[in-house]
Amino acid sequence: MKYISVFLFLFLVSCGEPVAQKQLQEQAENSADRPLAKFEPASDQCLLFVGQELEAIGGLKDYNDGYLDHYNRPAGFTMYTNLNPGLESFGRIMEGLDGVFKTADWGDSPSNMSLQLDDSDFENMALAIGLQFVHHEEKVADGTHDALIKKMGKFFLSLGERPVFLRIGYEFDGYSWNHYEIEPYKKAYRRIKDKLDEMGVNNVAYVWQSTGWVTSLDLLEDWYPGDDYVDWCGYSFFARWDEAVMIDFARKKGKPVFIAEATPTISDYTIKFNGDAKTTLLSDPAQAKEAWDKWFIPFFNTIEENKDIVKAISYINCHWKNHVMWKGNPTFKDVDARLHINQEISNKWKEKVYTDAFIHSSDDLYQQLWRK
Repeated sequence: MKYISVFLFLFLVSCGEPVAQKQLQEQAENSADRPLAKFEPASDQCLLFVGQELEAIGGLKDYNDGYLDHYNRPAGFTMYTNLNPGLESFGRIMEGLDGVFKTADWGDSPSNMSLQLDDSDFENMALAIGLQFVHHEEKVADGTHDALIKKMGKFFLSLGERPVFLRIGYEFDGYSWNHYEIEPYKKAYRRIKDKLDEMGVNNVAYVWQSTGWVTSLDLLEDWYPGDDYVDWCGYSFFARWDEAVMIDFARKKGKPVFIAEATPTISDYTIKFNGDAKTTLLSDPAQAKEAWDKWFIPFFNTIEENKDIVKAISYINCHWKNHVMWKGNPTFKDVDARLHINQEISNKWKEKVYTDAFIHSSDDLYQQLWRK
């Protein structure tokens, strides 16, 4: 009996490699047959975005110690706005579309897309926008906020051929902080796209972004607005990245993946109970090393191992610890993710992203994404 068991074990081991190779081959073949989504790179390259507010991104006269001031310009930048006028956020009463036309700070330091779009340093860069409507999904769905949607549409039209990745109701399944309900959320998502389509907005790719770790495959199906409404599937890559199932879901739907929010956070042993992440200040050599080993390496491995479908990422180059919004947040309250504050991390980052695997800003970026 012992010899039979040994034989069976050796047989299974010997079969493992061909089976794995066959699965990888089938995966590649399926991806090759998948039609490209709006603004999806035609190759297995990945668009690099950086966010998520003026200080983190830099490149401006008054904001000159951010990512753009230390690294090659990425393919795009990530900012945020909203469709929930009247909502209070850390001392600010939202007006709707805050941070689009003028400087606004709702607790995460100042934001102003127009300030960036008027600056030459932001030419030939795509724009990713996180659009939230917390507590207002029913008002978006029933048409109450159609005037704001129209105003947003005119803004998109004014950008000409600059590609926009619109993350409608990002982290929709983060109920404890976004509080969205499934059916009103889906109706709101669809109404936004329908209204923008009616206006002739064609420079927008629609991104449906989950938290990454909260929702199972079955529940994602319940939240899904439909193939005609989703160009890209997205998710956040934080401390519980290994629980994410969005890549599997996207493969099922034939959609590319945008890792739309990513910043080094490391799981503490209590994270599943209280959300606490470990203190991660990249200025601290020991913490930076742990961050590289336990977060950056898995992050880049995820991209490489799924390069046929993970086609865009956005790194949040943020001094989280310094922003009032995150002071009490168990995940981000003790995080400083600015890459340039640690030379070793900075060099390793360059080694990874200054390669053909990642797409940066270029004179022909828009032509590549429009596939002209």
